[in-house]
Amino acid sequence: MTAELVRGQNHPLSQARLEIRISAGTPIVAAAALSDENGRIHGVEWVAHPGAPTQPGLEVSRQAAADHRLAVDLDAVAETVHRVGVLLALPTGGTGPVRFGSVAAPFVAVTGLDGAEIASYTIHGLDAESAVVALELYRRQGAWKVRAVGQGYAGGLAELLTDQGLPQAQQLAGSINEAVAHGLARSVQAPPPRTADGDRSRQAAAPALGPDQAGAAPQPGPVPPVSPYGGQTSGGPGQTSPQPPSYPGATPDPSTVTQPSAPTAGGPIDYSHPRRQNAAPPPPPPTAPPAAPGQPARPVAGDATGWSMEERLYNQVWGMFEDLARTTAAYRSAVDFAESRMDKELEQVLSDPRSRIGGQGDAAREAARARHAQLVDQAREALDRDLAQLQAEADVVEPALPPAYARWDNPVWHAYRVPMEIPMALRLGDLHLPEAERIRIPMLVRLPLERGLWIDSGRTASSDGSFTDAHSLGRLAMETAVAHAARLLAVYPAGEFTVHVIDPAGSGAQPLAPLVQTGVLAAPPALGAAGVTDVLTRLTQRVDLVQMAVRGGAADALPPGFDTAQQLLIVNDFPHGFDDRAVNQLRYLADEGPAFGVHLMMVADREESSAYGPLLDPLWRSLLRLTPVADDHLADPWVGHAWTYEPSLVPPGSQVLQQVLAQVAAARTKYA
Repeated sequence: MTAELVRGQNHPLSQARLEIRISAGTPIVAAAALSDENGRIHGVEWVAHPGAPTQPGLEVSRQAAADHRLAVDLDAVAETVHRVGVLLALPTGGTGPVRFGSVAAPFVAVTGLDGAEIASYTIHGLDAESAVVALELYRRQGAWKVRAVGQGYAGGLAELLTDQGLPQAQQLAGSINEAVAHGLARSVQAPPPRTADGDRSRQAAAPALGPDQAGAAPQPGPVPPVSPYGGQTSGGPGQTSPQPPSYPGATPDPSTVTQPSAPTAGGPIDYSHPRRQNAAPPPPPPTAPPAAPGQPARPVAGDATGWSMEERLYNQVWGMFEDLARTTAAYRSAVDFAESRMDKELEQVLSDPRSRIGGQGDAAREAARARHAQLVDQAREALDRDLAQLQAEADVVEPALPPAYARWDNPVWHAYRVPMEIPMALRLGDLHLPEAERIRIPMLVRLPLERGLWIDSGRTASSDGSFTDAHSLGRLAMETAVAHAARLLAVYPAGEFTVHVIDPAGSGAQPLAPLVQTGVLAAPPALGAAGVTDVLTRLTQRVDLVQMAVRGGAADALPPGFDTAQQLLIVNDFPHGFDDRAVNQLRYLADEGPAFGVHLMMVADREESSAYGPLLDPLWRSLLRLTPVADDHLADPWVGHAWTYEPSLVPPGSQVLQQVLAQVAAARTKYA
């Protein structure tokens, strides 16, 4: 399965002969640089570029192009080489773009010689930069890995090469630009499409955007519109991607969903990569028997586009979300039109004194109401037809979902095994609309998490209009947090996800029991003000350290024994036990932590923290708000719907949570 990397993340390489495939949507220059263990380039002969396209173990394109394919043989590089950096730059002296912030985000994929994608990275967040270190292959303890870098330079290739210690940086940058300007050598053709023997096209599958960015709203491909699933969208709920609407996400909340738009002069840029959106593989052939003539096609689980069944299901869920949103919007629009038309006809009747009374006026009113009822019935018939098809699709998709996408009552959890790779997304609950009470759309959020979570323990009305008392709601909020944390632990490979808990007053002891008793926590829940200070200090220092290492290009030089796993901090009973310094540390973790592997999950009542005033407003806005009971707080600006969110909870009396966590703990012990 392909690893979709974010900045600073790495992935092991199991083969030495590789291809680096690049899609940028605009002509760019591609080069590759060899460097030592300190990231230093010793001479121009250590760089493969358009003017000198081959070096030991490297071959690059000889001109600027929108698509590149670089060849790498790690066994052929010298023993003194510890890193191979992939460099991208915009050509100089032409009429094209001069900064990466004005073009689509470049997409880079590492593949085997058979075309099988090993890891990919979409370089988001560039602005004034005209050159960037896209990724690097590096040697660590005798094995090679790939790391997403995304370090940009506004000064172009000269500044980039200077930063990597090359003495002749200015001269080499000039010769590269001159070689490109004079069109030295042939262009490299795009890779062929998939052939009968299974070779894969260079075009990557469309990233799935899912309903994952919720809280305020829903996320497509590299940078998709946020969806309730938490990903991006290529037409479905998880496209990023997965950083779409933001609910079924990495990656927001339905109230913040935005659709990508074409770049306009001076306008916002759509950073989702066009190749990733338009080059998805064809859907697999349907396995269900053909439908009877005149009947809708029988739904099949996984019939969306994607390279793997997981990606197909992810995109299919997103498609179901879009279909439900559209058909409901059409129904509401038709009803509004019918009512508006009836009001207008009745107003015309009443405006004529001769028709206000008597049989003529009554007949006109009855005719207006009859037309209204006819239009509403037609709209409802169309809605019911679409909902029946969606329900049939949901009935086949739900049982086919993998553990990361499945509800806790799905039998797939009883065959659970600790995975070897991180999935594309994670289910945080379900979404539905009042016109379709029976249809539940999984709310998927892209991984790694791109924003923290806030489990609202405040007074919230349940779906039936009743209220839960404060004590019960607080306990239910912690149970929801535990269920989400357990799911995160379950979908990551052994030892690649670590959970910390701050419970100042110890009020969450009972809900936290599954995490404590199975031994999956990094340490017992921190109690009291001293515990709060200790955990927050350690995690903020961790973010500082990783941040400095990544930005300094020395991410592989972290201290021995450093825990490189993703970190999750669960905070209960906020703001009790927190002083101003602790509050600032929380805000820092919420803002900076996700980019460097530290994620925040707060169980809190916003009203109880009102004493801090506007200080905490940025904190709440940065988190994806979820509720422990069904609530319609997720707004969808895409079509204007308010989606009802239901948390993913463990069925009462079920032991599935303990069984899954026991396997996680056993695997962690085995691989420790």
